[in-house]
Amino acid sequence: MAAHAILGASSSHKWLNCPPSARLEEQFENPTSVYAEEGTLAHSLGEALISNDSKAIKDLKKNPLYNSDMQQHCEDYRDFVLELLNEAKAITPDASLLLEQRLDFSKWVEEGFGTGDAVIVADGVMRIIDLKYGQGVEVSAHENTQMMLYALGAYNSFEMLYDIKSIIMTIYQPRIKNYSSYEISVVDLLTWAVNVLVPAAKLAYEGKGSYKAGDHCRFCRAKHLCKALAEYNLEYTEPEMLSSELLSDEDIAAILTRADGIRKWLTSIEEFAFTEALNGKKWEGFKLVEGRSNRTYSDADKVAEALVSAGIDPALIYEKKIKTITALEKDLGKKPFNELVGELIIKPAGKPTLVPEGDKRPEWNSADGAAEDFKNVNI
Repeated sequence: MAAHAILGASSSHKWLNCPPSARLEEQFENPTSVYAEEGTLAHSLGEALISNDSKAIKDLKKNPLYNSDMQQHCEDYRDFVLELLNEAKAITPDASLLLEQRLDFSKWVEEGFGTGDAVIVADGVMRIIDLKYGQGVEVSAHENTQMMLYALGAYNSFEMLYDIKSIIMTIYQPRIKNYSSYEISVVDLLTWAVNVLVPAAKLAYEGKGSYKAGDHCRFCRAKHLCKALAEYNLEYTEPEMLSSELLSDEDIAAILTRADGIRKWLTSIEEFAFTEALNGKKWEGFKLVEGRSNRTYSDADKVAEALVSAGIDPALIYEKKIKTITALEKDLGKKPFNELVGELIIKPAGKPTLVPEGDKRPEWNSADGAAEDFKNVNI
C-alpha cells in the first residue's frame, strides 16, 4: 500500500483552511470506495496507454471496473498529454515527460509529497496535468492548492536542469468535459509558498491553529463529530442571527448558500449514528426498528411457471421494456449506438433549478419556459 503524507497535496484545501483538521482526521479511518478504485484504475490505464505498455493495458482490462467508456476517456487523456509534450519539444527539444511522478515539497511542508499524474518539464513553461476521473464534483485548476503543491515539488526537482519561468496546471476531467488550466509564475508560486503555505503547514503538522468550517469540510473524515462545523451549520438557527421575526431576502440567500453543505453534514451524522446503533450503541430518545419493505418474489421463474401451468395468458405475466440509453450504449458501444439510433435520441429541457451564481450553466429565461416548469422545481 502506498504511503500517504500527513499533509498531502490532495487534502491541502482542508488543512490550509483548517490547520488542526489534519491531525484530527488521524483518529478516523480513511475508507476506500468503488469510486476511488475506479479512479485508481483509470490512472493506471492512462499511464499504460501513454507509455504504450501493451501488457499492462491487457492486464488492466481484466479489472471488473474496466469498460469501453474508461478506455475512450483514457485514450483521449493520452492524446492530450502527448500533444502537449510535442508542443513542449518544439520549443525545448530535450523536454521530458514524467508519469505518476513522486513530487517532494517537504522544503515547505513537513514530510510533504504527492504524485503528479503527468509532468512535462521544459524551458520557459512547465506543465502539470492532473487526471480527475470522478464526475460528482467539478474541479477547477484556478489557484488549486493541490496543483500548486505539485508545482512546487516539480520545480524543486527540475529547477537546476531547466530554465522554468512559469507553470501551467491543468485539470483533465473527461467524464464531465471539464478541462481547466491555470498559469502561475515561479515568482508568485514561491511567494505564496513562503507567505501562505509555510505558516499554515507548520500549524497543521503540529495540530495547532483554529478550527474553521466551510466548503473545505466536505471531505473531512471528522465532519460528523466536528463542533466547529456543527456551530457553522446551526448558526442560522440562533434568533440573534435573524433580522426579524420573519426571514429577510438576505437571510434566505445566506441560508441557501449553505443548504447543500448542511444536507451533506446531516447525512454524515445520520450515517454515523446508524452505524453505531447497529454496533450496539444506544442513542437517547432513539431506537432501531425494522424498516418498511415491499413484497417480492422468492423465485420469479417459479412464479411465472406456476401461472402458465394454471392456464394464465403469458401476456398477462410478462412485460417487455427496452433497455436504458446508458445500458445500450455500454452493450453496443457509443459510436455504433449513435450511428444506428442517434437521430431518435432526444434530450428534453431540464426543470428549472436554483444554483449559486458561479454555476457555469446559462441563466434560465422564464420566457423560454412555461409555468408548468415550476411544479417540480429542484433546489
